[in-house]
Amino acid sequence: MTNPQNAKIKVAIIGAGGWGLQHARVFTARPDVEVVALVGRSLEKTRERAAQYGLPFYLNIQEMLVKTKPDLVTVCLPNQEHFEPTLEVIEAGVPLLVEKPLVFEMEQANILLEKARAKELFFAINFNHRYATPVQKARAAIEAGQLGEINFATWRFGGEGSSSHPHANLIETQCHGFDMLEYLCGKIDSVAAQMTDKTGGGYRTLALALHFQNGAVGSMLGSYDSSYAYPSTHRVEINGDKGHAVIEDTVRQFSLQTVGNETAEVWQAGYFNDRDREFHRTFDKYLDVMMDAFKKGEEPPVQAEAGRRALQLAYAAIESFTSGQRVAV
Repeated sequence: MTNPQNAKIKVAIIGAGGWGLQHARVFTARPDVEVVALVGRSLEKTRERAAQYGLPFYLNIQEMLVKTKPDLVTVCLPNQEHFEPTLEVIEAGVPLLVEKPLVFEMEQANILLEKARAKELFFAINFNHRYATPVQKARAAIEAGQLGEINFATWRFGGEGSSSHPHANLIETQCHGFDMLEYLCGKIDSVAAQMTDKTGGGYRTLALALHFQNGAVGSMLGSYDSSYAYPSTHRVEINGDKGHAVIEDTVRQFSLQTVGNETAEVWQAGYFNDRDREFHRTFDKYLDVMMDAFKKGEEPPVQAEAGRRALQLAYAAIESFTSGQRVAV
């Protein structure tokens, strides 16, 4: 898509929940956007959210598409309810941004991507963790060769969650881990998994052993039987033959240390730097890059294919656990 110099982009938001709030917050604050609609599922909740931002609201996607003719639609619904609304937007031929996970089934992911490709649609997914300042600093250090040859990488992420899907933690939360590790360290080519359902409600805790195409190894540890209140609930560690990098709590801190050096270089947001300190602002940063690409008619910086890739890795982990064998991806 190309846009006239000063024309505002008409955006419609599908979703009136917690992340719908973040989408409404970010898009209504952008001077290059006119939010033309908010679509929700329940009248009371949708009306309340729409009133909060002074937006017209709808309870029907097709009605909204016909009446408002948005340039871009953003889909932020409960995790297991992404497929049909996303498909409806794609079939209408409207460019879109979707929340993670893309969907829960590979067949559904394939359908969405094939139909979007056939219409040559801009189709982005919100893997906003990539745009946290510590993550960007880790990426820059790796690209500059400061870590040397990476030999291992670990991801740990524990919090609270509940879902009717037995592999919800793996698919809807640890998808960030799959995406992050490949973003920083390259393609994963095999997975071996251990999981437990000892607390009920599915496989809420899991440990994965990973192998990368470049020869490095890795690990992922995730749980819904933990707490976001715990210190260092999220940690990424990347080790190379020249240096070592650590990301703490996504936005909290980045440290870089070279071999043999007992002093680390540390970044953390300063007193007045609320933007870099707040996790939700990673979405603002991502949108700055995404909207710039959209206006220029370029591909999304994080294409929806990344959502399919995370799902593919999740199903490889499920196959490994079920079979007791390492699974190539």
